[in-house]
Amino acid sequence: MSPVSAHDIDDFNARARVFLQVHAQAAVQDLVSNLRTRVDRIGSGEALFPVTINDDEPDNAWVCSPRTTYGRYAIEEAERYAPKIAAPLLSVAGRGVDAVLRAARIDRAVAINNWWLSTNLYPSHSQVSVPQLLDEALQRWPGHAIWLRSLNDADHRDWLAECERLGFVLIPSRQVYLFRDVAALARQRHNLKVDLKLAAKQARRAGDADIGEDDYARIAGLYGQLYISKYSRCNPHYTAEFMRRWHRAGLLQFDGFRDEDGQLICIAGQFRQGRTLTTPIVGYDTALPQRLGLYRLLTAMTFEHAIRDGCDINFSAGAAGFKRLRGGRPSIEYSAVYARHLPARTRRALAWLSALTRRLGVPLMRRFEL
Repeated sequence: MSPVSAHDIDDFNARARVFLQVHAQAAVQDLVSNLRTRVDRIGSGEALFPVTINDDEPDNAWVCSPRTTYGRYAIEEAERYAPKIAAPLLSVAGRGVDAVLRAARIDRAVAINNWWLSTNLYPSHSQVSVPQLLDEALQRWPGHAIWLRSLNDADHRDWLAECERLGFVLIPSRQVYLFRDVAALARQRHNLKVDLKLAAKQARRAGDADIGEDDYARIAGLYGQLYISKYSRCNPHYTAEFMRRWHRAGLLQFDGFRDEDGQLICIAGQFRQGRTLTTPIVGYDTALPQRLGLYRLLTAMTFEHAIRDGCDINFSAGAAGFKRLRGGRPSIEYSAVYARHLPARTRRALAWLSALTRRLGVPLMRRFEL
């Protein structure tokens, strides 16, 4: 993991303030049409964190809904990726999990450091007092479980260890792919070399400064083709207004390619904290031929940014084989959940979910390289 400096925590806090300002100026569903949540803030040590507060809203996007994450979305993933012989059993198990989570009202949840993205990036543990963070959250939201999403066992061992010590339950969520020393990987990995050369040869590149007002609806549409139409309606439905506001505020940096008529055919939106970047917005025209290699071009652009700026990459989950071939290291991602103050049925449901995902989910992720 890259070393963390005082500059990094200042950058983290500056972005948190921008996030809070952006979301104070627009209604939630104007930005993400299938999301219902409230936004607040909480501070600990030197860090400022955005917070989402939920009260068991139905059919919510998974970035704010533990029930969607571990219920409906998990069912879809099992049906999509598991071997045919195991898929029916996993689907039945997923529906059982969903029923248990609904009864336990698991979506009465406060998520700290939740940026409405698939992958939330964290400051250094040394710059945060987790006990202080927990104490303030319990005082302000005594009827909610307290969640920390996107903690992986490579980057956040100190976070996970302290959370366990404080009584948080750790619940595995998925397997993400991390890239260190991307410049070295670009010299060593044949597939990555080819991708970077392919991107360098392309004409009609649309860099961040080239993205304008006419592009935001197209960006939302390309993202929707891939993440909603192809993958899952549980994913957040980001709107053109989300793309506009986040881009103009500097929270997203866009990079893509256009066709001969000037229309975007693929786009990547990078989000950065300190010396780590991730790409929560990826989209391309799924009607175009696969031989164009649009996904390869998009990931190549993220690698280019990492090489230029000396950043690590958290490439989130999915496309596991593709990412392994380019040097990605798998890491199990967890949610840490504090619920000792809540009714027994909620505590039991979370403990059961933790045991189930650790004993069944993690071995399946590793076995099938999900």
